[in-house]
Amino acid sequence: MGVPRRPSVCPRGGGYTAAVSLGASLFLIAVGAILRYAVTWRSSDIDIPVVGLILMIVGIIGLIVSIAYMIMSTDRGRADRPVVPPPRDRDPYR
Repeated sequence: MGVPRRPSVCPRGGGYTAAVSLGASLFLIAVGAILRYAVTWRSSDIDIPVVGLILMIVGIIGLIVSIAYMIMSTDRGRADRPVVPPPRDRDPYR
């Protein structure tokens, strides 16, 4: 028979992943902004503001990708459901 499957966390499958990537993107933007604008410590090996800028750019790209993924998965979910017309045997004005 096989191994019984565990129920999935999200029935549609894509919502949880998009939410995690959205949160991770916002986290990267926040950490990048802190490193870019709030940290005054300087290192001779690493340029901290440049690291912050790179994290902000990666966070913004991740934010755009995760929002696009959420929009595409929402459209896909609507296309799967059949449109059922209302029954015609009843008079709606009675």
